[in-house]
Formats: sequence, structure tokens, C-alpha cells
Amino acid sequence: MGRHRLAERRRSRRSAVVGAVVIPAATILIAGADTVPTFNPEVRCCAEVKPAAAVAPPVAKPAPAPLPPADARAARRDIRVPLPVGKAPEKGLQVETILAARAVSAAFPEILTIGGVRSDPLKWHPHGLAIDVMIPHYATPEGKALGERIVAYVLDNADRFGVNHIIFRQTLYRHDGSKKRMSDRGGDTANHYDHVHIATNGGGYPTGHETYLR
Repeated sequence: MGRHRLAERRRSRRSAVVGAVVIPAATILIAGADTVPTFNPEVRCCAEVKPAAAVAPPVAKPAPAPLPPADARAARRDIRVPLPVGKAPEKGLQVETILAARAVSAAFPEILTIGGVRSDPLKWHPHGLAIDVMIPHYATPEGKALGERIVAYVLDNADRFGVNHIIFRQTLYRHDGSKKRMSDRGGDTANHYDHVHIATNGGGYPTGHETYLR
């Protein structure tokens, strides 16, 4: 009995010592729990740098197309302007001959008389293929110069008027501008000194629905 109690007392003392040691250690761990840093995976060590939003470069607007020169705009407007009836009687004339007569009348207001359809051994006047532009004061230098300007104008528009040939002052001009001297027919009218003879390929007779433009 005495040994058993002695052993029991010794075990009690050791437990008390161990407990005294263990308890303060636990107390230290619990007390220091607030001061031990904890690792938070969500916290980053450095400031996060976000890339700047991309800014689209400014788009250059195309420069407005330059306006055509005033004379070019005027020429375009003239193309759309109908030609009024000219100095030539148009009955019996074909459409290209009418266009030539109206255009010459508009371009040369000093011209007062233009002949059209008439009887003749050749086909040009009877079939409405030719006109005679009478030159005022044809024997003067001014009259000659006027006739030459009309010849040049008609040749410049030969494709548009459907020109076949022109005769002035005993000279025949072809569509392409080539020319040749004609034989003497005996007078100023027969030799085409007093008028410019303009012959076209015709283009057919008008139907009444044509518009002749400058």
C-alpha cells in the first residue's frame, strides 16, 4: 500500500510539471496568434499596371475634288443648250444639215442668209444634204476672213456635223481637212466666192422629235 501511494504521488508531480510547461507554451502560441503575419494569396506584392486603352489614329478626310475651271463648266452647259432655228429654211433638209445650219447661224450672227434645198444637177441640194452660207461683202478682206473662219469652224466640227465636203473660193475641203483647187466655172457664185457651200452625209430626214444641241 505504501509503495503504491508513493508511486502515485511521483506521477502527480511529473504531470503537474509537464502541465506547467505545456500550458505556458500554449498560452504563448495563443497570445502571439495576433502578431504572426498570415499569407493572403489575393494580395499582390506590386501595383498592378493596366495597359492603356488603344487610341485609334485620326482618319484623314479626303480633300474635296477641285471644281473644273469656269470655262469648262460653261462649255458643259453649252452642250446641253438646244440650238434655235437658224437662217436656213429647214424644209427638205436632213438632220445633219439642219444641225450644221443652226450651229453656223448661232456661231456667226453676222450671217443673214443661208440657202437650203434647191434644184441642181448634183444630189447635194435637192436631197437636203447641203447649204450655202452667203458671205456679206465677200469681195473685201473682211468678207474673205469671215468665210475662212466659217470653213475652219465647220472642219473643227466635221464629225459632229457629218461633213462630207466644203467649198469656198474655188477650193474644195474634205472631211479630213485636205483640200484641192477646183477648175474655173466662170463666175463668183459658180466658183463659190460669195458663199461657203457645206455638204453633209445627211443622217436621214427629221421626224419632228429631234433636239439640236450646241
